[in-house]
Amino acid sequence: MRQSAFNPKAAVVIGVFSLSTSAIFARLATEASASIIANYRLLFAVLLLLPFVLFHYKHEFKRITAKNWWLSILAGSFLALFFILWFESLNHTAVTSSVVLVSLQPLFAFVGTYFLFGERFSSGAIISMLIVFLGCFIIGFGDFRLAGDALYGDFLALLGAIAVTIYFLAGQPVRKKVSLITHTFIVYGVSVIILTLFNLIRQENFFSYPANHWWIFIGLAIIPTFLGHSLFNWSLKWLSTSTISMAIVLEPVGAGFLAFLILNEAPTWTQLLGGAITIFGLLLFILSTSRKHKVTISTKNYK
Repeated sequence: MRQSAFNPKAAVVIGVFSLSTSAIFARLATEASASIIANYRLLFAVLLLLPFVLFHYKHEFKRITAKNWWLSILAGSFLALFFILWFESLNHTAVTSSVVLVSLQPLFAFVGTYFLFGERFSSGAIISMLIVFLGCFIIGFGDFRLAGDALYGDFLALLGAIAVTIYFLAGQPVRKKVSLITHTFIVYGVSVIILTLFNLIRQENFFSYPANHWWIFIGLAIIPTFLGHSLFNWSLKWLSTSTISMAIVLEPVGAGFLAFLILNEAPTWTQLLGGAITIFGLLLFILSTSRKHKVTISTKNYK
């Protein structure tokens, strides 16, 4: 294979950093609700994708069957739910705790394939999952002692990880039929419609936000949504899926560092210890499951 002019490993590092900004952007939008932040993030992302879809990918819509349209609607619904749950969790718990718990997606995805396709668990996968659960318990125990509200935020983050797993599993069959851009455009479009209706019912404020909030919404649509995941998908040409997956799991490290630097949010010792154990368990899990088949972690644009 011809060597890339740009170092793929450097691209992955930039991608992890870009992905790590998502929680920070959300926390900085203090005057907007979780559902409004999600609404505008995905709306601006759809608007950015629209010219590419119209001029290069519109022919792919003919390949989508009725079944795949329903799967796309299901995926978009759970993506909208994920963003509401995750962004709301950031209002209650620390960035480190929230991002670590949301990063459990590959584990939940593998459990999903067990029930849907009868995927077998290796002894390595079981041991690594026990390590992950230990890390999560330490995070939850520490946050419970810190404040009951923090534990509630942890619970929302866990629900968010389950929601994004369903989004991933529902969208996977459709993704095999069309390009990443077409699939992303459709799912994001469905999410925007659902979030708009949700915010209308809740009578949320759509427009009266300071200028910096609009830049935050645009930043969310560009940096973690496109710059992060686009670099991951480009790097797959040069690096293995397991390498990319392990890099993505390190997102909580970047998010925690940025939270300390920008938000002056220092993690507690239980968040550091529990987070480190959880990340270690996830890395072991990816290594143990990637030996027999592709790792069940999505590099799609969801964070």
